[in-house]
Amino acid sequence: MMLPIFPLLFLITSIGSFVWYQRTENDIFGVLAFASALACVIWGLVISHWIIHILSLILLLKFRTPILRTIQVKIDTK
Repeated sequence: MMLPIFPLLFLITSIGSFVWYQRTENDIFGVLAFASALACVIWGLVISHWIIHILSLILLLKFRTPILRTIQVKIDTK
């Protein structure tokens, strides 16, 4: 069984990678920081508890884009 501290460590590592990216001027360090942050976020979501998955899904379903909303078109029948 995975320890519950691992998703938190992945989150800290991804935030640290983002901060490291903001402080560097060299492009390769930016790419490496982005890749490590992306990997940590993905692995953190993979090993997280199922309740976090459900809450993420509810949060994603709550925010809908305006493109997917229905538009009412008035039809003038003469």
